[in-house]
Order: sequence, then C-alpha cells, then structure tokens
Amino acid sequence: MQEMMEKRALELLADGTVNRVLGWSVGEFPYDMTPAVFRSAEDLKDRFVYNDFCGANLSKYLIKESKGEGKILVFLKPCDTYSFNQLIAEHRIKRENVYVIGIECYGKADLEKLKAMGLSGITGIQMKNGEYVVETVYGNKTVKASDATAERCLSCKSKKHVVFDELIGEDGDVVEDCNRFDMVEKLEAMTPDERFAFWRGELSRCIRCNACRNVCPACSCEQCVFDNPNSGVAQKAAVNSFEENMFHIIRAFHVAGRCTDCGECSRVCPQHIPLHLLNRKFIKDMNEFYGEYQAGADPDARPPLGTYTKGDREPNEGGNK
Repeated sequence: MQEMMEKRALELLADGTVNRVLGWSVGEFPYDMTPAVFRSAEDLKDRFVYNDFCGANLSKYLIKESKGEGKILVFLKPCDTYSFNQLIAEHRIKRENVYVIGIECYGKADLEKLKAMGLSGITGIQMKNGEYVVETVYGNKTVKASDATAERCLSCKSKKHVVFDELIGEDGDVVEDCNRFDMVEKLEAMTPDERFAFWRGELSRCIRCNACRNVCPACSCEQCVFDNPNSGVAQKAAVNSFEENMFHIIRAFHVAGRCTDCGECSRVCPQHIPLHLLNRKFIKDMNEFYGEYQAGADPDARPPLGTYTKGDREPNEGGNK
C-alpha cells in the first residue's frame, strides 16, 4: 500500500496537481507515526510512511493547510472522510484546495495492546503473513495482528469512504452491526451512583494536557472557552473534581451532533480515559430521540440539534439515563 500511495503522490506533485502532501512520517520510535506535510518529492521519498500504526485522523490538519497557497493532497481512511465532510459542512476546510485520496483500511494496531502483552524496549515492528514480528532489546516476539487491533477499529462504523477524488485499494461498506454502543448500554444499565463512580474514577486521572481537544476534528474553535484567562481554569490542571468533570462534559456538549466517532480523543489520551464513550452516549441518544443520524455522512444534511420540528422531544421525555 505504501508504495502505491507514494507513487501516486509523486505523480501528482510532478504534474502540478498539488504542491504538498499531508500524510505520515516516522517519529522518534518505530511505532510512532506522526502526521506530516511533505513539500517536495525528495522529502516525500525520505520520510513518508504508511503502515498499521498510521492511525491518526488527518482531517483536522486541513483546517490550516487548506488555507495555504495551492492544493494539498491528503490521504484519508474511511473513518477520516466523515470528519472531513463534517468540517466541510462547517466551512472549516476549503474543499477546492484539497485533493483527497481515499485509502482502504481494515483496522489499525494499538501499541498499548502490545505493551499489555509485556512487550517493552521495542526497537522495530515488521508485518509478516498477518503477524507482527516485534523486535525488542530483550528479543523478538510474534503477535497475531488481530490481537493488537485498536478497540475503536473493532467497533468501526464504516469501511466506506463518503468523499474522495480517487481511491487506492477497495472501498468497503457501512457496518450495520458494529456493536459500538455496547459499552454505552452497560453504563446505562448502571445505577446513577455507579455511573458517577465510574466517571469519577476515569476523569480523576485527567492531567489537562488538552490532547483530546487538540486532536479532535470537531474542536475547531479559533479560541477555546477553556483558553479564556478570565475563566479561572485556563491551561492548568484541575484542582478539584468539579473542574475535572466540567472540562470533559462541556467539551462533549460542544461536539454533540458534530462528533463523527473517530475515536481520536481516546487514542491520544496519555491517561487512557475512554473519552469517546461520552460522545457515543450523545450519538446513541440522538439516534433514539431524533432518528438515525451520522455526522459527516452527508455535508448537506441538517444535524438533529440544528433542526427544529414540531415533533422534537421535550426535555423531560425519555427517562434519566
């Protein structure tokens, strides 16, 4: 796949269709694949990479990059295209300045799962016949790729691209039964005290690094409310449980109806807080209260929370879940 992607990117750079490429580059470690902009063929040949650890959603970087001079090429996985479409709907990306190549994806690897297997001191990872050969300072170990698949990929909502200019690989289908609301239903089945204890346990680990906010495509405000120096909570670790709850609950409300469920918030959280569950709860509620809706599926669709009908649900309807 990497060879095909690199070849096509070089062709588009050479014929002037684009003047830069947004993709992934090797970071400090062999499993650390970092979003990067390549501005020349030489740079692309030297640093471009695509493998099972290229999980980052590149859509948000286009908010800035699409406003630059010339057209930029971006590689988008199926789930990324929903975020791209949503940003188009919100007029945050200049579509005419972006050339989208959709790339097939059937799941990305999760480093944390490898670490949970006792693997440390990783110096290299190779894919062979559906297995990862993990090279460490303590020796090599072979791991089935399926055993290291990221949780968000196990409940992926769609293998189908909703927007592209061309495709590399095959396009998949929307996954009708992806079980992505299973954990939400378990939380709903808890008593209010149990749910409160669950979220207090999770959110108490937050260090307010802002990684979730910074990576989220739906968090696209030029200045976040939590950056207001007059708020008393700007750019600092929470001093009590109220501040811990407030940051994440307000952020979840701000992206409600716009979150595409890409899972980036949980992926980048250094404390491994399942932040995506807050967003999935909102998605599930909106589906039940207003009818099935998937943010980003159609940039021209009206979102449930941005549309009024006489049949809209009243605040006290639907119980207290």
